[in-house]
Amino acid sequence: MITMELKQLEYFLAVAQELHFTKASEKVGISQPSLSQQIRALEAEIGVPLFDRIGKKTALTEAGRILRGHAQRFFHELSQARAAISELQGLQRGKLTIGALLTVVNYLLPPAILAFHRQYPHIELSVLGLRTGDIRSALLDNQLDMGIVFLPVEDEEFETLPLVQEELCLVVPSGHALAEKRSAPLEVLKETPSVLLPQNYYLRQLIDQHCETAGFSVKPSFEMTTMESIVNMVASGIGVTVLPKPYVDFIQNGKIAAVPFASPITRQIGIIYRADKYMCAATRVFLENLIGTAKRME
Repeated sequence: MITMELKQLEYFLAVAQELHFTKASEKVGISQPSLSQQIRALEAEIGVPLFDRIGKKTALTEAGRILRGHAQRFFHELSQARAAISELQGLQRGKLTIGALLTVVNYLLPPAILAFHRQYPHIELSVLGLRTGDIRSALLDNQLDMGIVFLPVEDEEFETLPLVQEELCLVVPSGHALAEKRSAPLEVLKETPSVLLPQNYYLRQLIDQHCETAGFSVKPSFEMTTMESIVNMVASGIGVTVLPKPYVDFIQNGKIAAVPFASPITRQIGIIYRADKYMCAATRVFLENLIGTAKRME
């Protein structure tokens, strides 16, 4: 098995270019005897002479010409790899994949995405709207670089960073009796038809918990899996719902109205990433942009 070293190939290319051992030794910064020794070791490893030494003249053998071509291509590819890695660290190229809650995708991420793209247009950015459980699974499978989820996340495999506190509100049709009220009791969900997410969604689980604490169980008339469909149902007068106020403010739908709860209900949104995974430069910069966006929303 041939185990030639990079330095030996570098020395070989210097001699192949100069065709003079003394000049080549000066070029690579070692003594002429050391250079000659390295070339002899390389020839012994390959099993054939690489240079013809006729008097004071040095010429490449056929084997030397073949090795020179391959060595030149190898060092070119190595330089390209170094350049690509350097560019990646300098945020000139690369890919970043983020999993985020559906509501966050709509109102929190766009400003951060636009700012990041203006700064680093060559970074390929993918944002997937997912549930918290799916984001955690995708992070563990290395399908995501980071996620934006509900906190807390009790798992030592993840690092978390609080991002923004969301207030939930009652959402009613614009002509509803509660539309102009300053606040509404949670018990509205007991007395009024509602349209909510299914029970396997964290937002629904949070609503259920608060209702149970208040002494009743919420029984929605309809369960829908997307925010858009829920908003459309409420706008059509089918019922009321509970959504994050920043999301309702963002969509600016004149057919619905957001009413704060008399006893505020909040949820913590935060960043999550694997504790044992190296955070590349692109991830760090996007994280900084996202934190900046969240602070401006406060």
